Amino acid sequence: MERHIHSVSSLTRQIKEVLEKSFPRLWVEGEISNFKKHSSGHLYFTLKDENSQIRCAMWKFKAGELLFRVEDGMKVLVEGDIQVYERSGNYQLIVQQLQPAGMGELQLAFEQLKKKLHGEGLFDPGHKKSLPIYPERVGVVTSPTGAAIRDIVSVVTRRFPACQIILYPVRVQGAGAAEEIANAVSAFNSYGNVNVLIVGRGGGSLEDLWAFNEEVVARAIYASEIPVISAVGHEIDYSISDFVADRRAPTPSAAAEMVVPDRKELQGVLDYYDEKLSEILKQKIKNARDRIEAYRKSYGFRKPEDVVFQKYQRLDEISRLLVISLHHQLQMHRQRVMNVSHQLQALSPLNVLKRGYSICYKDGEIIKDIKQVHMLEMVQVKLHRGQFLSQIQMLGESE
Repeated sequence: MERHIHSVSSLTRQIKEVLEKSFPRLWVEGEISNFKKHSSGHLYFTLKDENSQIRCAMWKFKAGELLFRVEDGMKVLVEGDIQVYERSGNYQLIVQQLQPAGMGELQLAFEQLKKKLHGEGLFDPGHKKSLPIYPERVGVVTSPTGAAIRDIVSVVTRRFPACQIILYPVRVQGAGAAEEIANAVSAFNSYGNVNVLIVGRGGGSLEDLWAFNEEVVARAIYASEIPVISAVGHEIDYSISDFVADRRAPTPSAAAEMVVPDRKELQGVLDYYDEKLSEILKQKIKNARDRIEAYRKSYGFRKPEDVVFQKYQRLDEISRLLVISLHHQLQMHRQRVMNVSHQLQALSPLNVLKRGYSICYKDGEIIKDIKQVHMLEMVQVKLHRGQFLSQIQMLGESE
């Protein structure tokens, strides 16, 4: 019998044709392991259960449609085609769809993004800004044809008609809606002439509301310098934008009530202060009148001349006492001068000269020692009355 010898390539190709034709597109459930995202964008991983495993690949154009992040250990449902990779001779599953098992794809993506942004601090209460009490202009980011804008206009006009509403029309669901919403928030911040923003839409399914669960919207709201109110869906619906925004409103109507005061309540407050101010002014006027009446009945007001004359009399008394005090001080100073004069006269050298003494000078200086003069020098002699010049004829020291 003649043997038919196959090449490895031809055998592998035949196996490939048989295997791929035998298994139409199918669904498989398992756990992801050895997950790797290639730089090309393709995903490679192993799908396993308790007893077996199969290699899987998901091409870039399909992987880009995933809303959640694939991780090792994740239980998933995959739809794909069996394929043999001829180069290695291994069979693998080419994944067309990948869904989390036990949890919807959108719900998983929501939880993953919520956890990520919370870890980065985008939900931090310390970052949230206060809303203005009396806004002049409110910016609204929503669909121009939806019920949300009609509700907001109706409530704001009824409650606080002085407030202006500026609409930035966007799509609120579908492809590209998230980018439009994020761009609108950024545009309002660049414009800067609004006091607060309302970002939202009416209720709907998780798919309908998904634009407000996108990361790009969350980061635009977080970066906004203008306070943002998130008003997405009905009361039971929460979105990522609700957690990031400065305030959450369960509905667009509730956001409108939150952002502007009620003019009826303001009118009541103004009426109260008007009445209170009137009472305060009346009391102040009464108090002023009472003080004026007290002044009018006082002794000084009734007899002002007596008061003036008493002041005159007191002034005369002070003037007289001042004169007496000055005279007394003058006498005391005169007596002190006379005493000092007598003391000076008693100590004056002129009195000594009266008793027959004289004073000798040489060159204007008093001679106190014989050593200050020499023979035949002329000296000046001062007497009690008059003076003369004298020549030294003899020198001698007293013992």
